[in-house]
Amino acid sequence: MYIYNVTTQVKWIIHDAWLSWMKNEHIPEMMATELITHFRMVKMLDIDESDGPTYAVQYFIISRDKYDLYINKFSAELRRKTLEKWNEKIFSFRSLMQVV
Repeated sequence: MYIYNVTTQVKWIIHDAWLSWMKNEHIPEMMATELITHFRMVKMLDIDESDGPTYAVQYFIISRDKYDLYINKFSAELRRKTLEKWNEKIFSFRSLMQVV
């Protein structure tokens, strides 16, 4: 099992709209790829939130092949939509982890 983790700091000015968009649009689009078995969204605690809160979304993917398929077939378009909508109002980084 693999976890594709996306950690995002969100500016306060867009926080409520971004959170709604994540729950109602972006995460459903990710799940619609049918490559992700389930996800978990968490809010980071005990960090400086003066610029805005930070969230992590963990997408669980059964195999490396399915992760590679997601990256090659879907990720560019989903990232483009995200940047087009939020641009410099968010800062994200991604990591891939393997459950051991």
